[in-house]
Amino acid sequence: MILEMNDVSFSFTNEQSIIEHLQLTVQEGEFVSILGPSGSGKSTIFHLIGGLYQPNKGEILLQGKKINGFKGHISYMPQQPALLPWRTVLENVVLGAELSGNVDIEKAKEQIKRVGLEEYENALPHELSGGMKQRVAFLRCISSPQSLMCLDEPFSALDELTRLSMQKWLLKVWEEDRRSVLFITHSIEEALLLSDKVYVLSSKPAAVIKEIRVPFTRPRNEDLLVSDELLQLKKELYHLLKES
Repeated sequence: MILEMNDVSFSFTNEQSIIEHLQLTVQEGEFVSILGPSGSGKSTIFHLIGGLYQPNKGEILLQGKKINGFKGHISYMPQQPALLPWRTVLENVVLGAELSGNVDIEKAKEQIKRVGLEEYENALPHELSGGMKQRVAFLRCISSPQSLMCLDEPFSALDELTRLSMQKWLLKVWEEDRRSVLFITHSIEEALLLSDKVYVLSSKPAAVIKEIRVPFTRPRNEDLLVSDELLQLKKELYHLLKES
């Protein structure tokens, strides 16, 4: 087991509870998505896992070790790429590994080539398109040594075609490495296309109202998005979110 959140509750002082009795797990090599209404506390879950907040109740375990309030245990990709503007593509990719003291420049160059950005290795972020920036941010995330990657709506700012292209790209790259992923999204289709398991959250205070095992085999492609099986699951998730 990579991640366990056991009976986790959180609120700011004198404010409404944001998360109550949260239970979720991520297995080794598993891609898990979190769906929930806007403002339900999805990003707060990442802040708790990342040690920025401490739960008022419950425990967070990473590979069996309690990490409540401890930082540096996860690899994180925010909604915006957050690339350092003065660093090149290569320098941004190796940033996480650099902070851990374990930089492999040749491996980083190979990863950059693998995602079609070898011509931009020495480019600065302002020279890249939105989709290219997201690829660099993901490579930085996957190049970090931590066992769990937390991706916080990484494609939400992209247009629909670029978003679909990035989903296909993410599937391809993830299939090769099979790192454990916890993924936040507002998109039901995105969750079903990418994930092995989906947690549906209630509105605030957030709690898991449904855990759904995604039954589709891998590898996956965009044809799945128009299949009857996915449309049926999409309806189920839509009604769960609407009722929450």
